[in-house]
Amino acid sequence: MNKFDEAIKLIDEKNSKDPHKEVYEGETYPKELLYSERMTKQLLEFEPEASEELQIAARAQHICRWQTPRDEYPMTRVGYLHWRNDLKKKHAAITGEILEEVGYDQDFIDRVSFLVQKKKIKKDEETQALEDVICLVFLQYYLSDFEAKLKDDNKDDKMVDIIRKTWAKMSPKGHEAALKLALPDKTAALVTRALS
Repeated sequence: MNKFDEAIKLIDEKNSKDPHKEVYEGETYPKELLYSERMTKQLLEFEPEASEELQIAARAQHICRWQTPRDEYPMTRVGYLHWRNDLKKKHAAITGEILEEVGYDQDFIDRVSFLVQKKKIKKDEETQALEDVICLVFLQYYLSDFEAKLKDDNKDDKMVDIIRKTWAKMSPKGHEAALKLALPDKTAALVTRALS
């Protein structure tokens, strides 16, 4: 097994320990393992020639995420941002340890860490590609679930706002890919409304 395959295997082993489960097409998966597989699939559709660094960053985007629960931080905007920042650093650190273990050099590890932490979005092509893939996976698989969690009467308005914020993070190439997604009718209608 080469270094790349070994790194992916070790990332998957970590994510397979997620105690949270998700059912997809009749199968039950550890939540973050399923997410990481979706990220890889979407990346290779979006960027078939993606570098090893970008492929690993996509696979490790949520590595061991359940170990840092959102409710351990204040339920405020500042608390949310602090949580997200801590997650990025933790994901990068865990991934770096794996890459060192399988024999990647420091330059490679530093580049993956840069990407996992999503540094220089809109300026670095690979960071932007990763952000596009994250947004595409969110729109394809998680937007409907997010809507189900909203409880108030302004649900559609909130969903439109979320879609607009997601859209703003994406590149023109990301927008093009998003418009080709096979979304449920309700979600597709919200996307159309958000972009009008």
